[in-house]
Order: sequence, then structure tokens, then C-alpha cells
Amino acid sequence: MSEYAVAHLDEIEELRDGRCPWRPVRHHFHIAAFGVNAWTAADAGDRVINEHDEAGDMEELYLVHRGRATFELGDERFDAPAGTLVFAKPGVRRTAFAEEPGTTILVVGGMPGEAYEVAGWELWAPISPLYEEGRYAEAADRTRELRNANPGFPMIAYLLVSCETLAGRTDAALDALPATGPSKRMRRLAAKDPDLDAIREEPAFREWMDSGG
Repeated sequence: MSEYAVAHLDEIEELRDGRCPWRPVRHHFHIAAFGVNAWTAADAGDRVINEHDEAGDMEELYLVHRGRATFELGDERFDAPAGTLVFAKPGVRRTAFAEEPGTTILVVGGMPGEAYEVAGWELWAPISPLYEEGRYAEAADRTRELRNANPGFPMIAYLLVSCETLAGRTDAALDALPATGPSKRMRRLAAKDPDLDAIREEPAFREWMDSGG
């Protein structure tokens, strides 16, 4: 295997999951030490970065690679031309909008004090629209196939639990919990994820939460 790899950003296939289009940089290079991906807006005014807060555990560094963006972090809003670096601490609500067509933002992320965990969420992107449309049973069926074909990715297993729960298939959701493995991040997400409210009081769920150390 080569000790290095080279690619132009535009050579990495753009994925669409019903939200902002993005390119799976980490997955493309099989990077295991840190998370890194890129988001590009087609037109001025488009949202480039989905609004989120990283569930209170992820630090993220944003680089405006090309174009110009407007960032919103918490209650603050500011201009970010190409070359701007923006750092967001865990729990800070953040989003960004393109001010020019083709605005691209590169994002690097990781959790303080923990080794990076390859969760596999990039593989789930084609299934995400089913989830966003509320077609939870279909999303669960597709996610189960994905998990079986790609064992060892905790996020895929976690998303299966989520979809099964929302589909009302409690037993299937609880059966899927062990495949998340020892991932502490999945348990932190589960602690306040409303998708899992229907199974939160189940003994198997409580046991799984306690098993994460």
C-alpha cells in the first residue's frame, strides 16, 4: 500500500443525504486518526453547514477553502472570506451560509481527550433521506443490511437502533444495541437522543448504557 495519496477535492464524489451536499474526505483517504470532510454550496444563500451542536462532545475546526461564508455560532453572526478559520467548542450551536456560489468549507473534528473513533456515518448517507422523510421502517431495513455488510462501525449500529425505535420495533431496537460495541460516544448520544425515548426505560437499554464505562 502506498504511504501517501493525492486527490483534488473535486475528484471526491459529492454525497447528498437530504441536507447539505458534502464530500467524504476522511472516508476517501481511509483516515483513522481524525475526522475531516468538506461541504460545498452550489449557490449564494445556500446553507453550507447543517445547524448542529455536536451533542456536546466534539470540537470542530472550519476552514473556508474557497468562496465566502457567513457563520452563526450561538447568538453571533460574522463574515468569513476564503482563508478564514473558525473553531467551535463542544455544545456550541453552529451553522454557515454561502455568500458566493461554490463556497467550500473543510471541517476537521475530534473529541478532547479521546482517540478518534471511525464510526462509519459516511456510509449511511444514502439512507438518511428515508429517515428525514419519516420512513423509519424502510430506513431500518436498509440500515440493517448496511450494518451486516460493514460490521464494526458503531454509528451504523446506533442508527439502526434509532430507526428501529422510531419504527415501533422495540425488540429489534434492543437486539441491535450490542453491535455498537464499547463506544462511549454512542452512549453519550443516546443519553439525550429523543429518538430513543421509547426504549429508554427498558432494562436492556439501561444495561447497555451502564456497560459503556
